[in-house]
Amino acid sequence: MAAKKGVKVYNADEVTIVFGASILDSGFADGEFLRVEQDTDDTEDFVGTDGEVTISRTNDRRATMTVVLMQTSSGNDEMTVYSNLTRNSPNFTGAILPMAVKDQNGRTLHEGTHCWVAKAPDRSFDRGPQSVEWKIRVAHLDRVDGGNNDAIA
Repeated sequence: MAAKKGVKVYNADEVTIVFGASILDSGFADGEFLRVEQDTDDTEDFVGTDGEVTISRTNDRRATMTVVLMQTSSGNDEMTVYSNLTRNSPNFTGAILPMAVKDQNGRTLHEGTHCWVAKAPDRSFDRGPQSVEWKIRVAHLDRVDGGNNDAIA
């Protein structure tokens, strides 16, 4: 007998982004508002002359989390403070911060304890509001790529 198919819940408003002491919960650009990109694969594989394959862990958990805000978002003011800390503080004092992204309707969680703003965003100006992309580097990404909860009937 086939399993009964349910209805899952996803709501972009229920994705929580915390960087340092800031909760980024509004002012996101239309469409994609967050990207999580791991720098390298978890493994590498090598083949010998005779065809024997060896698999090796890379142990590289660096990643980039890109938060995409509208240029009108007050989140840009908060991110500018962190960007200035990265650029100007001696020995990065106060610039290395925790970051967490959690889907409140599911089990997805991406987080790191040592994160910083990689660079100030590129900017463009047009007739309407544009997107502003804040690249945040993560020294060691811990991640759970989970599903979402069932809708309650």
